[in-house]
Amino acid sequence: MLARGVCRHLRELDFVCVEELVPARGLRVDVMALGPKGEIWIVECKSSRADFMADGKWQNYLGFCDRYFWAVDQAFPLELLPEETGLILADSYGAEILRIPEEDKLAPARRKVMHMKFARHAASRLQAWRDPGVAALFGGEG
Repeated sequence: MLARGVCRHLRELDFVCVEELVPARGLRVDVMALGPKGEIWIVECKSSRADFMADGKWQNYLGFCDRYFWAVDQAFPLELLPEETGLILADSYGAEILRIPEEDKLAPARRKVMHMKFARHAASRLQAWRDPGVAALFGGEG
């Protein structure tokens, strides 16, 4: 539900989002957002202290985005989150960015790869929604 609120808010900022995108084998981001100038943000949603403490992969996502954010609800202990990362307070209806991290621009070759992954992920989701039989035939995401 946090992801839905995050995506709604980012859309207001002219970003488009996809959920559960795989940037590399063994990794899956909760939300990847593509901005109007081609910028890429990753948002990881954490519902509790235990959820955050169990996440040992988050630093591996930094090489796939220009800015990295955490999205949490009002009850989350904010002191757990690294200060160099972004912070979004969210619920299922909306969100607010509390802290924007410094930009760490992707190399052009990596950016191109991520734009292609984003486009293919979004297109395969749309095609599966329009024609559920496609997902059954081809195993889901393209």
